[in-house]
Amino acid sequence: MAAPHTSEDLDRRGDEDRQSSLSDQLESSPDKVKDLENQRQYGTSDSDTDDVGRQIEMEAGNSIKYRTCSWQKTAALLFSEYICLAIMSFPWSYSILGLVPGLILTVVIAAIVLYTSLTIWRFCLRHPHVRDVCDIGQHLFFNSKIAWYLTAVMFLLNNTFIQGLHCLVGAEWFNTITGHATCTITFSFVTAVISWIFSLPRTFSTLSKVATFSAFFTFVSVMLAVIFTAIEDHPAGYTPEKGEPKVTAIPVPGTTFVAGVNAFLNISYTFIGQITLPSFIAEMKEPRDFWKSVTAVTVAEIIVFSLVGAIVYAYTGNQYMTAPAFGSISNEVYKKVSFTFMVPTLIFLGVLYASVSARFIFFRIFEGTRHKGNHTVVGWASWAGILAVLWALAFVIAEVIPFFSDLLSIMSSLFDSFFGFIFWGVAYLRMRREDYGPNFYKTRGVRGWLGFLLNVALIFVGLFFLGPGTYASVKSVVLNYEAGTVGSAFSCADNGL
Repeated sequence: MAAPHTSEDLDRRGDEDRQSSLSDQLESSPDKVKDLENQRQYGTSDSDTDDVGRQIEMEAGNSIKYRTCSWQKTAALLFSEYICLAIMSFPWSYSILGLVPGLILTVVIAAIVLYTSLTIWRFCLRHPHVRDVCDIGQHLFFNSKIAWYLTAVMFLLNNTFIQGLHCLVGAEWFNTITGHATCTITFSFVTAVISWIFSLPRTFSTLSKVATFSAFFTFVSVMLAVIFTAIEDHPAGYTPEKGEPKVTAIPVPGTTFVAGVNAFLNISYTFIGQITLPSFIAEMKEPRDFWKSVTAVTVAEIIVFSLVGAIVYAYTGNQYMTAPAFGSISNEVYKKVSFTFMVPTLIFLGVLYASVSARFIFFRIFEGTRHKGNHTVVGWASWAGILAVLWALAFVIAEVIPFFSDLLSIMSSLFDSFFGFIFWGVAYLRMRREDYGPNFYKTRGVRGWLGFLLNVALIFVGLFFLGPGTYASVKSVVLNYEAGTVGSAFSCADNGL
């Protein structure tokens, strides 16, 4: 892998001198503060627009063009990323947290993710040369190469874990549909191979067409699951001894810290996908329109996640809940039909993250060469080879950690802590410091203090994910192994719903 950007690439030099001078001017002129507020509202400048235009012009002669996504195509990518199988973990989370706290957390986390997504957008508009979250990590943390490499490791691990999750769920689908016709390892491998094939397109513009198809079928899948759950007499596993489904507004007595944190992390994982946003913005032909994409998706998320989670929980109750909630459907035909409509997303979402990772590696290997923007044997062979390695690693992860909800929680605590909260709290503080100097929270009055406190709070939320969140996730894995409720690594055992 090539070295990260230098300080010149990340345009740090000159900015600090300019901002130092700007800070002195702002101290003596409140009117200039207001002017700068207006100028920085969307974080744009003529030079930013020129940079994007130059990038598009540089690609004009290439056979493969990357800056081609409209805001509608970007919205399709986001819909496919967020409207996914993890929606079916919301009923389980509500059964642990209680319906009221679950719904409140759904709205709060969605609002936080929208806020931090807009922070990312503004940061990328200021620095249009940024290609991915690793460039941002280096810029945020004192232009350190160590920060770039650490971010790169977390970035690739996060994406590969998500690919692994989809290998795992792909095996679950095959086992459910076929009645466990062969070893689960085989089904997981087949999922990885199919996903590798669909990962081969090299631009997000091409993938956005498949993304629209994927998001539509996911919506159909979860709506069918809601309908089937509602029209059944009883959920799967029903017995007179357990009684009718019990729905609680608050957590039931005896709910443990580990269970509560894991339920919270499951909800958070579904919303937190900011790690891909810089990569998407870097391929938009008009990055200033990104706010439209992310706002539309957030509104849809709140509506779909809340309704699906609450309705399925209401008909399934605490006693019969599974994760994903397809397993709570008692009628085998209903279960198989609704789960099958999820197949495009089972494949595509892993494909999306594989493409983001492969693009990150490929661009750094072939930057400045004809292989990056043209159809060459070396370019395509390298692209296919990088994807093959990523899917091989994902297959191994799926076999080592073969359980759905705990894998979601581990990913959320380890990676979402940084890519969902800490990075973007720091990004806000850095941008405001550049605009208004080190005392920006004083210079901007009440607005400055509110922004400062909110983003410091986001950093502490991320630290909570990283510390207690990781502890709860690992402890849950240990407890499940001790209880014998999960399969062993590289097992042929049936994991069907």
